[in-house]
Amino acid sequence: MIISASKRTDIPAHYGEWFLNRFEAGYCTVRTPPGKPYRVSLRREDVDGFVFWTKDIGPFMDKLAIVHGSGYPFYVQHTLNNFPASLEPHVPPAEASIQNLRRLAELYGPDVAVWRYDPIVITPEMPDEWHLANFRRLAGELRGATNEAVISFVDDYRKMARNMALAGIRWIEPGAEEKRRMASSLTSIARLNGMQLTMCCEGDVLPEGTRASRCIDAARMARLSGRPLKAKDKPCRQGCGCCDNRDIGEYDTCIHGCAYCYATNSLTGAQDRHRAHDPIGESMHSHM
Repeated sequence: MIISASKRTDIPAHYGEWFLNRFEAGYCTVRTPPGKPYRVSLRREDVDGFVFWTKDIGPFMDKLAIVHGSGYPFYVQHTLNNFPASLEPHVPPAEASIQNLRRLAELYGPDVAVWRYDPIVITPEMPDEWHLANFRRLAGELRGATNEAVISFVDDYRKMARNMALAGIRWIEPGAEEKRRMASSLTSIARLNGMQLTMCCEGDVLPEGTRASRCIDAARMARLSGRPLKAKDKPCRQGCGCCDNRDIGEYDTCIHGCAYCYATNSLTGAQDRHRAHDPIGESMHSHM
């Protein structure tokens, strides 16, 4: 089984000590209301590899060394948008993330770092041209550090729309043709910098030269592990290309405070949960 850590929160940035404690214990407990808590094995014989999701891998680099030294393959889905603080108030500066992604590649190779420019948020202050220039600059800085760039466009989730309104963000939902044109331009920029552009859950607007992303990717994990890996496709929503996995994160626990977040109802609530978090507990947050 591939372990996802995590699409629901940023474990590397905020819960690295807890992860390492559970990694050494060989299991964790996951609580995702309204379901019952369930136990997930983290033992080597049960885990094909880890996919870490983060906007700040820096605090987790020493933990990655332990995971690597224990013989587990892994790769990192690292979001780097370089958006203004109104959208990403508690995300590290782009320069720090660029350095960390380049360090990942130096230590473990370009298959370990996947760059996510995700989600693309169109606003009057950030039109298509702004994103093209921003992406071009970041792609140039990341040349050689990654072989894949993942994009998506912000979705009109209820939680996201409320959080964007609270932050005073006037966002514009682009039409299919606008998405396709922008993705085509981003594909060319990515290719010039040695990257394949993929699109997450945007299958209806894929331009030529772009493919659907497989964020939980058995083929990538197999390359990293050096052995075949079979995993069934298990999409989480329409257009998703992910394979079967087990996510060990919990919603409403990320404290980055991004206005477009779909996984957090309230930054204040997430901060309260983070303060109550016990790094030696079996689950990330025991008092749901």
